[in-house]
Amino acid sequence: METQVKLTKLAECAGCGAKVGAGELAQLFEGFPDMRDPNLLVGFDHADDAAVYRLADDLAIVQTLDFFPPIADDPFTFGQIAAANALSDIYAMGGRPITALNIMAVPEDMPKDAVREILRGGATKVAEAGAVVAGGHSIYDPEPKYGLSVTGVIDPARLLRNDAARPGDVLVYTKPVGIGIMTTALKGGLADDAARREVEGLMCTLNRAAAEAARGFEVHACTDITGFAVLGHCLELAQGSGTCVTLHADAFRFLPGALDFAAMGILPAGVYRNRRFAEAEVDFDPAVPLAVADALFDPQTSGGLLFSVAATDAPALVAGLEGKVPAVQRVGEVGEYRGGAHVRVLASAVGHGLDG
Repeated sequence: METQVKLTKLAECAGCGAKVGAGELAQLFEGFPDMRDPNLLVGFDHADDAAVYRLADDLAIVQTLDFFPPIADDPFTFGQIAAANALSDIYAMGGRPITALNIMAVPEDMPKDAVREILRGGATKVAEAGAVVAGGHSIYDPEPKYGLSVTGVIDPARLLRNDAARPGDVLVYTKPVGIGIMTTALKGGLADDAARREVEGLMCTLNRAAAEAARGFEVHACTDITGFAVLGHCLELAQGSGTCVTLHADAFRFLPGALDFAAMGILPAGVYRNRRFAEAEVDFDPAVPLAVADALFDPQTSGGLLFSVAATDAPALVAGLEGKVPAVQRVGEVGEYRGGAHVRVLASAVGHGLDG
């Protein structure tokens, strides 16, 4: 849609870069009453991607809510990205989305056509996911924001969590890294239209194909990589599982230009929040370039799924994901935790079981 509204100019932060830091969130919940319900399989105390509530032995609902300021200037594209990002939490738990509710805040003087296009973008992506938009809520706000509350369903026996990784697992990721860096460069007028098309297309891509391709394999844990970045989400996975995660910097695929912009200091504010949260628990190989380290702290709006899969199933999972996801990568492995940092980042996969 051609529009005179430049949505990213109306927001201080963009996309998942606007998220409150994980460390700050943990402090906000300190001291809350310990509410127990045996049917609440996953709640906020698990730092997982969505809540899961059991309705019957073979049926549970998966619930999530996600919204943020514009990360694209085009209203339709922004709507698609926000919806894909919210739907991702359902896929990360192994669920199937069924309904969605719009959450919207817009300036009172925003053109109605632009507001309609945001909603149309969200509805289009929800329909692609096989779900339906069932309503929502909107308010006026000087800074636009949009997202969804999504409900999905799952058999509890097939539930995927971020705290069930096992020593010996291989970590497989499904999208290139550097989304926050590239959108920051775009907002500053430093990247071209080809870069815009690539990063926006990536953010609009549902994680549905990744989730469906992983069924039938021995996946022990899963999370989507979003606002807390690769390292923040890997730290949550490692701490929740009581394991140590080893990542190989050269195993990741980065968006073209992302490391160059990172080396220039073109970084979203979320990089620094994620560093404050996770850095004390990350042991970096000195050979890892600073630009790569920054990219691994980069908030990923509508990022991919990270699977912790049994080593025996990893080659078949990778083969099953090829051609179905933007960039399938074997990025690391899970080991026993013996103290110290929960996450290690090595410069190379060579000699550590992931080369070749």
